[in-house]
Amino acid sequence: MSEYKAEIEVIKNKLDRANKLRDKAIFKLENLKEQRKELLKEIEEFGVKPENLDSEIKELEKELKLLITKAKDLLPNDAILDGKKG
Repeated sequence: MSEYKAEIEVIKNKLDRANKLRDKAIFKLENLKEQRKELLKEIEEFGVKPENLDSEIKELEKELKLLITKAKDLLPNDAILDGKKG
């Protein structure tokens, strides 16, 4: 009979640990859901719909490349070369 008690105790301990892990996971999930909600709100405050985020990023990358090219074109060539040496 005592061997069953030991087995039951092991099972009980494992169940307790599993419940604690589940509780931690639920807490973490709720935190992540809240963070997601806040991020989506911030994105919309920038005037971007979350479903358009990828295309907006690509557009901003294109614009950034164009601005960098324009800035380089405005600098004399020797200024660009000096920047590469240092």
